[in-house]
Amino acid sequence: MAVDYLKRILNARVYDVARETELEVAPALSKRIGNTVLLKREDNQPVFSFKLRGAYNKMAGLSPDELQRGVIAASAGNHAQGVALSAERLGCRAVIVMPVTTPRLKVDAVLARGAEVVLHGESYSDAYAHALELQTRDGLCFVHPFDDPDVIAGQGTIGLEILRQHQALHAARPIHTIFVAIGGGGLISGVAAYVKAVRPEIRIVGVQTDDSNAMQQSVAAGRRVTLAQVGLFSDGTAVKQVGVETFRLVKKHVDEIVTVDTDAVCAAIKDVFVETRSILEPAGALSIAGLKRYAERERLRGETLVAIACGANMNFDRLRFVADRAEVGEEREAVFAVTIPEERGSFRRFCALLGEHDVTEFNYRIAAADVAHVFVGIGVQARGESVKLAATFGRHGFQSLDLTHDELAKTHLRHMIGGRSTLAADERLYRFVFPERPGALMRFLSAMDPGWNISLFHYRNQGADYGRILVGLQVPATQRAAFGAFLTTLGYPYEDETANPAYRLFLG
Repeated sequence: MAVDYLKRILNARVYDVARETELEVAPALSKRIGNTVLLKREDNQPVFSFKLRGAYNKMAGLSPDELQRGVIAASAGNHAQGVALSAERLGCRAVIVMPVTTPRLKVDAVLARGAEVVLHGESYSDAYAHALELQTRDGLCFVHPFDDPDVIAGQGTIGLEILRQHQALHAARPIHTIFVAIGGGGLISGVAAYVKAVRPEIRIVGVQTDDSNAMQQSVAAGRRVTLAQVGLFSDGTAVKQVGVETFRLVKKHVDEIVTVDTDAVCAAIKDVFVETRSILEPAGALSIAGLKRYAERERLRGETLVAIACGANMNFDRLRFVADRAEVGEEREAVFAVTIPEERGSFRRFCALLGEHDVTEFNYRIAAADVAHVFVGIGVQARGESVKLAATFGRHGFQSLDLTHDELAKTHLRHMIGGRSTLAADERLYRFVFPERPGALMRFLSAMDPGWNISLFHYRNQGADYGRILVGLQVPATQRAAFGAFLTTLGYPYEDETANPAYRLFLG
């Protein structure tokens, strides 16, 4: 019952290890979506996640005998760090079973706290089953990551803090909705139980990824659903089956659950970085992605919306993927396959149609004598602009295929365009570096002699100050002197890669 959880939350022991985190305005995001966005910064906890609240509240209530025997937990990472820190503070043994897919960053953080780590299985569910076996064998006390009233109550202190902090700082603007990421459901259960007991008019919206939405499917079915597979990008919420108690509380207190895709999560990670210079993990940014989608869908204006930024244990190697997909997630980049005539000047004519739009990527390899197929990324300012661009291309005789939401194209094909071509006779390969400013690409194309055919072109704007182009040009022997003059007057640093062995092996 909500009253029971209210008492549990008010009496929860969390502040021996946790801190009251900030409730901060996100000014840039607020201005962009027309609502006041407040971020609850649980990424600023000592273990960079909210999970230590519930873990410590559970463990602080164990008997001396239970602490003497030690604890065991199953976790994809953040709960593990909370249990490890709590065990360190309470002076007890801790064994953590983690999936083999857990980022090394999280494994090392748990080991650094003195806990024992057992890697087992591909998902949390696999690790959980193994942890139960070890619990029985070794007589350890199990600390569940979400399906335990004491853990739920510990997480619920976040809801208490949000309402108290909002009353002190933003009392004139009532909270419309609080957005909470859902994995197993412990966080949203605790937050919703408290908020609905105290301020039932505030909406609670859960957010899941569309490939790990066990709670959404369970609520829709009226029973706990077990997913056959879960997506691994947001590993902190990759749960195949939600808890018994969390399912009950979500059904009772949560107003709605929305789902978002990977690109939207990447865009939210970038949003928070722009605001705070902090990098959230995918699960940590899930609530922000859901907030943006919900505000757009409901056409909210002038409301106060709260998102819990619940974790920042980001695997550094994922950042390259996040940066690549963030613009698509925000729909600031449209991606097309465009067919153009294989004739001199058509490439430049196509680029001229883009007007003020930035070219973010261009991939092309000569393959046929009559038409060319190019993969192009284009910077856009608003959702739906890709439709207008496609219409513009069509009016000027360029057939196009919008790939903005094509997972195969965005993940793989953009990196695979190329190969050898029998049509690339007399090809010379050059690598150019130029200042990344509007018009730089067109300046490059305009300076070229129309008699030189482009046989290969690769360009990707990575957000740096300098752009890099790899271009293959078919320059007749009689034009070598003029080509040398072109390289000199262009003024961009370049390298002749025609003799590069890698080029010869894969492209030449």
